[in-house]
Amino acid sequence: MAVQDNASKAYLARVEKSFRRDYDGELPAPLVVPSSDATWLEPDRIPNPARIGPLLSLPTKSFEISLQQIPGHGATDLQRHAHEAVHYVRSGHGYSEIGGTRHDWRSGDFIYTPPWTIHRHYNLNAEPAELIIIENSKLLEALGLHERESFGLISYADYLRTQKDA
Repeated sequence: MAVQDNASKAYLARVEKSFRRDYDGELPAPLVVPSSDATWLEPDRIPNPARIGPLLSLPTKSFEISLQQIPGHGATDLQRHAHEAVHYVRSGHGYSEIGGTRHDWRSGDFIYTPPWTIHRHYNLNAEPAELIIIENSKLLEALGLHERESFGLISYADYLRTQKDA
């Protein structure tokens, strides 16, 4: 029999546990979190004029869920990140520049951003647009692969001009 290190033993214990009939008796908590539990990161703490509110008390292991508010007639920063992201538009309408292409959205739509694709979201309303973000950033962070890069408050076209000048 092969010698097992602690990580292997822990993994095998998790696999064995998943086959137990009483597995549901050991569920993580909390399983229901009100949106008022969001921990808001204000624009003065991050390089993004949108407010981001991660739901930190959710016991997710591989993905993260956050609330986002884009100010009236405002936009996020131009950015890219290693993780995939899906935004669900709770209220508002606007458009996203994703990889240099404009994609219009409104309440009820889902916006998919592929990994490492440069993008920016714009709110065309006078009121803040409210979105829910689901991203697999926790998984990539656990693997040591999470990266995020902000290019500031510029459009995709302005970004391309800076690249040509470089």
